[in-house]
Amino acid sequence: MTKTASAANVRYMVDNVGAAIGFYTAFLDFDLLTSFPTFGDVTRGNLRLLLGGPVSTAAQPMPDGAQPKPGGRNRIHLVVDDIEAKADRLRALGANFRNEIIEGPGGRQILLPDPSDSVA
Repeated sequence: MTKTASAANVRYMVDNVGAAIGFYTAFLDFDLLTSFPTFGDVTRGNLRLLLGGPVSTAAQPMPDGAQPKPGGRNRIHLVVDDIEAKADRLRALGANFRNEIIEGPGGRQILLPDPSDSVA
């Protein structure tokens, strides 16, 4: 079985494929698999993000006319060993978080919007 076949594959709509690839590889340690102007895919562990741009096949209207688009409240949850150190490193790279680190029943988290304003 190939690495991508054993991964959780998530289709993710983005405004700009190149910007999304740069964000996920530079900020969140994803590895690049494929890069085209309309589509790219990146992996981290067993997660494969299929980044579909505005003219990709994933952006075609649904039968009811609804147009797939980026953004919304979808989130990708990435586990890190040291959230403070990771947040500090990302800030040094220019990341702009939506909030400070918060703590709740599920642990500690911070929200980082990607170039399409989705939250990772």
